[in-house]
Amino acid sequence: MKNKVSGIILAAVAFFCVINSAWADGILLDTLTVIHNRKSVRNFTGKTVSREDLITIVKAGMAAPTAVNMQPWSFVIITERPALDSLSEALPYAKMLDRAGAAIVVCAIPEKAFQEKLELAVIDSCCASENILLAVEALGLGAVWTGVYPEKERMDVVRKQLNIPEKVIPLNVIPIGYPASGEKPRDKFKQGNIHWQRW
Repeated sequence: MKNKVSGIILAAVAFFCVINSAWADGILLDTLTVIHNRKSVRNFTGKTVSREDLITIVKAGMAAPTAVNMQPWSFVIITERPALDSLSEALPYAKMLDRAGAAIVVCAIPEKAFQEKLELAVIDSCCASENILLAVEALGLGAVWTGVYPEKERMDVVRKQLNIPEKVIPLNVIPIGYPASGEKPRDKFKQGNIHWQRW
């Protein structure tokens, strides 16, 4: 009887290990699928993006790595049509905002960065921006990074329209929405960009 119970326990443990391993592999596969499926989406249906999805996306942004965990960033979420349309008209590479369901402006705050370095604030905010783009892909939405920094004219436009303080850097405007066309991800892997052990 004792051996039978031990056998059942061992079988249960083995089964749990197999299931747990498969679950971990599934998560890994899903993560890599999202990374490789991410693409720049510039055509949207105009359908609004839910507040819940936008909070989920920004939470992903805030989970990004940051020097000494200083988190020198802030996020402006835009859902109102007049503001989206106004930025669409004012920014040269963000015309798709007129059909986007929302947008997120990632802002870098040098005063909050490690040693108050502008470069670290920008790097950390770039990491947050990439997390945002991946979260958008994971939710089945589309997005595209449109650059604002370091162009002074663009930064001035975004600061003025969104009431962003002068010491805060609007890094980018990320239009988000439901894709209207079937953009495909690009295979960017290049063997020649890999160096083993030394350059």
